[in-house]
Parts: sequence; C-alpha cells; structure tokens
Amino acid sequence: MKICFVTTCKNRVPHLALTLSQNLYDNLGPDIKFVVLDYNDQNGLGDLRSNHAQDIASGRLVVYQYRKNVPFRMAHAKNMAHRLGAKEGADILVNLDADNFTGPGFAQYLLNEFQAKANIFMWALMVKGTDMPRGISGRIAVRTGDFFLAGGYDEKYETHSPDDKDFNARLRRLGIEGREIDRRFLLAINHNDKMRYREYPEADPSLYDDDSPGRIDQHSTVVNAGKIGCGTVWRNFQADPMTIWPVPSRIFGVGLHKTATTSLHTALQILGYKSGHWHTAHWAKAIWHEMNSTGRSPTIEKCHAVCDLPIPLLFRKLDAAYPGSKFILTVRDEWSWLTGVRKHWSTLNKFRGQWDGDCFTHRIHKVLYGQSTFDPTVFLERYRAHNAEVREYFRDRPRDLLVMDMDDGCGWTELCAFLNVAVPAQPYPTISPCTPDNQSTVNYLI
Repeated sequence: MKICFVTTCKNRVPHLALTLSQNLYDNLGPDIKFVVLDYNDQNGLGDLRSNHAQDIASGRLVVYQYRKNVPFRMAHAKNMAHRLGAKEGADILVNLDADNFTGPGFAQYLLNEFQAKANIFMWALMVKGTDMPRGISGRIAVRTGDFFLAGGYDEKYETHSPDDKDFNARLRRLGIEGREIDRRFLLAINHNDKMRYREYPEADPSLYDDDSPGRIDQHSTVVNAGKIGCGTVWRNFQADPMTIWPVPSRIFGVGLHKTATTSLHTALQILGYKSGHWHTAHWAKAIWHEMNSTGRSPTIEKCHAVCDLPIPLLFRKLDAAYPGSKFILTVRDEWSWLTGVRKHWSTLNKFRGQWDGDCFTHRIHKVLYGQSTFDPTVFLERYRAHNAEVREYFRDRPRDLLVMDMDDGCGWTELCAFLNVAVPAQPYPTISPCTPDNQSTVNYLI
C-alpha cells in the first residue's frame, strides 16, 4: 500500500519550516509520499522550493499551489489536498496539519495497522487536561476509497470548526471502525489561538471545542454531492495548471436484470469502486425498505456503486437522496434480453429454486412486472417502458446518464469517459463478478 501525508498551508510557513524536514526524515520508504498544498499563502511557502529541491526531484515531496485569492476555507483546503494525494496514487491518506510532527516511523505504523485490518480508519484522540498539544486533533488517516465514500470533509465548514469530528462520525456511520492513533506519534508545535484563528477572526472557538450534541450533524453520511475540493492547481511550480473536477457521489446501474449488470458491477470493481450487486435477497430487501421508508439507504451508502434490482426501480428516489450521482442504463437488443430473462426464470438458472423460499424475490418481480411468473408480452412491455422512463427523466441532464448498449460493443471507452477515470489495460469483463479482498484506488483524472 502507498501512503500519502497531505498538508495544507496558508500563512503557516514558520510551522511548516520546522515540521516538514523532520517528518520527511522520520518517514522513509518507497511507498511514502508527502503532498503540501499552498492554499494561496502570502509568501508562496517561502524557501520551501529551494530547501526541498532534492525531495521534490525524487518525488517524495509534491507541492501544489492553489492561487485563487480567497479566505482559507478549512474543509475545502483539506479536500483539495486529499484529492491531490489520491492523484499521486495513495491508498491511504493522512491529514497532517502544518504544525504537526509525525514522530519516527509513523508511516510504517499506519501501514501495519491498515494491513492488519481492512475496515478501519485511524484518528487522534485529544485528551483534555493532559500535556497533549491541541494541534493534533485533526490527524485522521483513511483509505482513499473510504474518503470518497463519505464525500470527504463537509465543505459547509469554512472556518476553524469541527470538520474533523464530523468526518470521524460519518466514517463510523458508514460502518468503518475508528481506531485511536498511538499517543507517541501525536506531536505538534504548541502555539496560541491568535495564530489558530488568524485566518478567520469571525470564527467561534466554542464550535470547535464543545462536544455537545447539535454541534455537528448527527445523521448525514455522504456530503458535498461529489464537489470535493474542486478548483485549479499547479503542480511543483509548473506553468500548466490542472483542474480538480467533481466526482460521482454514487454510481447507480439502473438497467434491468439480464442487461449485463454483472459485467458492469465487475467493471466498476476493476476500476477500484466498492460495488454492490444483489448479495442476497435480505440485502436487496434492506435497500428497498430503507429507500421507501426513509428516503435514504445506509446499506447503499456502504458502497460507492450499486447495480441490479431493486436499484432500477428506485432511480428517482436515489437521485433525490444522493445528488451528484451518476446513472448507467445498460440495454440489450429486446429479443436477446427476453431470451436471457426466459432462461433466468427456467430451471437453467441454478438459483431459481431459491425464489420460492424467499418471498422478497417474488415481491420485487411483482413490483416490476405486476406478476412473478414469466410472460414474454408483459415482460417486454415493461422493459421498453423502464428504458423510456429513465431516458425521459434524464433528458435534460445528459452528463448524469450513460446509456450502454451492450450489443453494440459498449465497454471501457464509454464507461471511463463518463466517470472520468483511466481505461484499464484488461478487456471489459463479460464474466461473473470478481470479489477482490481489497479495493484498489480509483485513478480519478483531475
């Protein structure tokens, strides 16, 4: 796994001058990288470029500049730095404030922790009344995929605020276990609140220090509607800028069953997305119940992409619940599709016998077709109607819907262009779903 420490800096050069060299020295290794985001610092990070020329040349340190003349927006700056860390190939992203020291071997410690258990993130617990420096509270290490799963830091937090506590709470709601970072690594420069609040004197310090209910949202999980740290940046003082674009909040396959939804699910896994596809009838029933009773689905939120029933029947509600999402309508020639569905209902389907013992499978078929038994006329009429409904709904939003005609050779070219990711070297899948033990990092093009 590759780990990337991401640091934002706006008028904190005196701190960065003390911490960066030590942190680079304390964390050596080919899979360890540091990204520093100059968030329009008045001094342009001072002498950092010359003092760390060797680190920049080796690739251990990458410096990005955000030159827009705006006040320091804490969550936006963090999200931008994390997006850039993901662009540099990180599997694990670590928020490291400019006044923080990592301590020797912190990167290897994190790699060991993440390799030992899959579904975790690491965070710093600030114990009041001790000698721990206040500045360590924002230290959070998270897998890149989980960062995008939650939508990053909520950009409604523009000043010094509980953005880290909110992010921590949302990761937990997504079912990701929080583990405390060993205190020996929680080191920082002690300084007063005058510097802490200098960039936003209007901020209320109590909003950050008060843990009482109501200070942070107690219910949300996915935020920012895909607009995570967007903007234009420059890499390593180069002349040509690059733009960080929005990413899909969620990806929904809304093609009916037997339209190569398994292949789409597999393709999304190959691209690195955590994808779901009818795990069990109980799993599908949970999604159906959650969406129809509360308008959102904790089951869906644990995945970045979901296809197959009941997703196609919920596309309107999913669009309302998860703004910024992308929708993919897979289609096939009508008679090819009907032949596939006929086989699906026959004894050629090894799972067909399970339907009679599971009332939800019959129930969802009745919702879709009005009946649970196969009827070519009824099924074909519903297939046509569903595809027409989806196209009509997204008629004025072509960027949000991709129609993939699977009989016309659609594959990586169309899918990757739609999602703005790199095309893999392997062929587009036409096989059963893969289930990798660890999701790879999505190569977001920015």
